[in-house]
Amino acid sequence: MPKAIFTTPQDVENAFYEALERADLEAMMAVWAEDEEIVCVHPGGSRLSGYADIREAWRRVFEGGIKLRVQVSNPGVVQTPFTAVHSLIERIGVVGNDETRAPVVATNVYVRGPLGWRMVVHHASAAPPAPPEAPKTLH
Repeated sequence: MPKAIFTTPQDVENAFYEALERADLEAMMAVWAEDEEIVCVHPGGSRLSGYADIREAWRRVFEGGIKLRVQVSNPGVVQTPFTAVHSLIERIGVVGNDETRAPVVATNVYVRGPLGWRMVVHHASAAPPAPPEAPKTLH
């Protein structure tokens, strides 16, 4: 079965988060470049590189059977004709549980090749706590 051709970096990003929410390993790996130089860092995890290691890590995430709900916000995009870098905030929750986990800061890097756009880096880290609001003084 041929891999999907993603015509824009946003198409890849949408497919990535859809695969994550569906816990669909094949769909997840369809967004990644088949390259040994790809990198993935899960929150609190070590640096994974190469297609096989990243596939195995996602397999372990998905085998837990937990269905996730992901909301992304605050996108920042830098794009050239062959590379795109997306920086965003992920709010991840578990389906059936109203509690949302702490926000995650994520950077996704995409490259354009002969078969369209593919992900080459996904780096997600726990967001630092928001600084407390300064007290308001009325004069």
